[in-house]
Amino acid sequence: MATIKLGYAPTRRSIFSAPDAIKYRGLTAERLRELGIDFVDIDDINEEGLLYDDNDMKKIAAKFKAEGIDGLFLPHCNFGTEYLCARLAKELNVPVLLWGPLDERPEADGTRLRDTQCGLFATGKVLRRFQVPFTYMTNCRLSDPVFERGLRDFLAVCNVVKTFKNIRILQISTRPFDFWTTMCNEGELLEKFNIQLSPIPMTELTEEMKAVKEEGKKLADMIVYINENMDVKIKDHEVENVAALAVAMEQLVEKYGCKAAAIQCWNALQTEIGIMPCAANAILNEKGIPVVCETDIHGAVTALLVEAAGMDETRGFFADWTIRHPDIENGELLQHCGPWPISVAQEKPELTYPLAFDHPGSLTAEAKHGDVTLCRFDGDNGEYSLLLGNAKGVDGPKGMGTYLWVEVENIKRLEAKIVEGPYIHHCVGIHKDVVPVLYEACKYIGVKPDLYDPIEEDVKAYLRGE
Repeated sequence: MATIKLGYAPTRRSIFSAPDAIKYRGLTAERLRELGIDFVDIDDINEEGLLYDDNDMKKIAAKFKAEGIDGLFLPHCNFGTEYLCARLAKELNVPVLLWGPLDERPEADGTRLRDTQCGLFATGKVLRRFQVPFTYMTNCRLSDPVFERGLRDFLAVCNVVKTFKNIRILQISTRPFDFWTTMCNEGELLEKFNIQLSPIPMTELTEEMKAVKEEGKKLADMIVYINENMDVKIKDHEVENVAALAVAMEQLVEKYGCKAAAIQCWNALQTEIGIMPCAANAILNEKGIPVVCETDIHGAVTALLVEAAGMDETRGFFADWTIRHPDIENGELLQHCGPWPISVAQEKPELTYPLAFDHPGSLTAEAKHGDVTLCRFDGDNGEYSLLLGNAKGVDGPKGMGTYLWVEVENIKRLEAKIVEGPYIHHCVGIHKDVVPVLYEACKYIGVKPDLYDPIEEDVKAYLRGE
């Protein structure tokens, strides 16, 4: 599971009760500890442990930067000092969570110790003036379920943003000639998003495989793993090549400091080593190192974002949109030659031959049913967006490779979205509803969320705590 660290900067304003603000600073920190949330406080900056003095802002920013926080939490403990919240957020350039505890009943004489909701209104406006994107968690009690839900969703948003800002992808050879759909603008990805590619030729991969075979130990361990986790239907020397390829790709990912890889999976590789890379891809995908097919760089980005939204607890699967379901009106087949993680399968996968190819080395297994999120990061002509939506696994005809029949709300609407672009026939699925997290994360990464069903108001309602 991913670890996210929050900068905890509770705030107050002088015209309301400082003791009550200190009280809620402590109560909120205690609740964070109960929830197991990693945070850095400001108790050493001033005796109150609160953000209210302009002279403290730079000290707080310096501390948070030194601690490497991934998000900023601004609890408004009475009213809050809106301009200091905005200055701090601007300085740190991380996702911001704005929240305050629900105000109590006014005193019998009409006085109020806190005015939290009004302070939240003020800070929201000033953050906008500073052009700082922020996430608002509804005004609620610390014990309310929506408090924990909102915090955990925000941690996932921080994880997506952190992942997106640190993407480096191992590109193994060029895209296949026929796949003009998977071309990408490497310079633009770097300029707009700091997404970096580490391109290597196919020969570097095959040379790494030779080194793996000579070393022997990692190869032997990988062969054991394959035989324990797959129903092997191919020859021993072919299994050895699958194992060597998996170890070689993992070592190259590590060597070049990458988080994911995209490989030209056919057909030069088959000439060199005589297998498909699908099962080797599946092995790395199971380890949380996404490896995608047909040198689809945008697909690798998608895979990283989707798993980050799930806090790296659940594996995603890289799929083709392929054909309509023969019996279900809004059904569709998600399939690929055999690269899906083993944990996605509802049965022990076979290590065998894929659909449409004569070389061995792919998995065949139907994926688990249940609710899934489907996603695609893509762009062209300088504009990038994130296609997002939900689906559910359904029964359908037996397939080859790794596959899952899904049902969506309106396949015609989705189909038109993909054809009209900027998307292609690839997507990433995950057995978890991460649509709200990805939707919210888009405001921080400069990518437009694009929901393929008209559920935007439902997503916003969820994020509001409804």
